[in-house]
Amino acid sequence: MRPATNADAAAVRALVFGVLHEYGLKPSPADTDADLFDIEASYFSRGGRFDVVVDAGGTIVGTVALFPVDESTVELRKMYLLSAARGQGLGRKMLEHAIGQARKMGFGRITLETASVLKEAVALYTRSGFRPCASEHMAARCDQTFELILNGEK
Repeated sequence: MRPATNADAAAVRALVFGVLHEYGLKPSPADTDADLFDIEASYFSRGGRFDVVVDAGGTIVGTVALFPVDESTVELRKMYLLSAARGQGLGRKMLEHAIGQARKMGFGRITLETASVLKEAVALYTRSGFRPCASEHMAARCDQTFELILNGEK
């Protein structure tokens, strides 16, 4: 796992959009997915993170990001794995990494939006302690929101 750069943006978009299509969900390059066109400005310049999982051949096989919402809350975003990389525990490792990073960054709460059709992801989130919560607005392709309260909430 390593931090993404804008040089990774095209590969990241291909991975995210491909996984969305696989589950019958529509990418939204002008809205929800606009952040994937300038990863550095969308995440790093605002104090967030965007990491990629790279296989032995250098191919990006997974993504996970943390987007600061306010001083105490960070949103887990863009957690996707190529189908060939699933079932190996990488999703769990990515989520544990993101939770650890959120704690290090001083956040007390992680939120996320997801779609019910992403059954494996929903199961992973709930097994990891995320609980359903209310949301003021969700991305068009999402129908569920979750939160995880971290120890030492800021």
